Amino acid sequence: MLKGVHNLRMVGDTLTATTIKTGAWAIDSAHSNVEFSIKHMMISTVKGQFSEVEGTIQLDGDQPEMSSVTARIDASSITTFNEQRDEHLRTNDFFSAEQWPDITFQSTKIEQVSDDRSKVYGDLTIRDVTKPVVLESELEGIMEKDAFGMRRVAFTATTEINRKDFGITWNGAIEAGGVVVGDTVKITLHIAATQQH
Repeated sequence: MLKGVHNLRMVGDTLTATTIKTGAWAIDSAHSNVEFSIKHMMISTVKGQFSEVEGTIQLDGDQPEMSSVTARIDASSITTFNEQRDEHLRTNDFFSAEQWPDITFQSTKIEQVSDDRSKVYGDLTIRDVTKPVVLESELEGIMEKDAFGMRRVAFTATTEINRKDFGITWNGAIEAGGVVVGDTVKITLHIAATQQH
């Protein structure tokens, strides 16, 4: 996705350069996740994650604007490390994971910002509602050969959404004023992918 990007890696005592290769890269579900944070009771922050994400990144090392991303998140894989709260989040008050099990992202445009940064524009679908978002993406590293002999790349991407835009409107009033759940959700994606042959 990033033109001419070189990443240094150690081979014995020698630093060598690796570059992004053009082709299809599969998201490594075991080493990728989507984290989020949202205000609770107006002042504190609750964090959680979706642990099951899959998809394909089509990278073009020569023309990064021609790259693309398709991803799917299992809505039921949400965890905030509180079982009661997680069960509530899977209901129709929030993600309605049984009715709409997939959260999806399909890129529509890639904009190169620097050697290791890009803006990934795309359509995010939650609860069958699709809205445009922009992911601020950063290349974390490239590995020529991992422990399984695979060529590997890693990215971090961030964005913010308003949950109400996707039909997630449940809330509760606080007696002293304010609401239980904030509207703005901060999202960070930690994505590892391996090149397909």
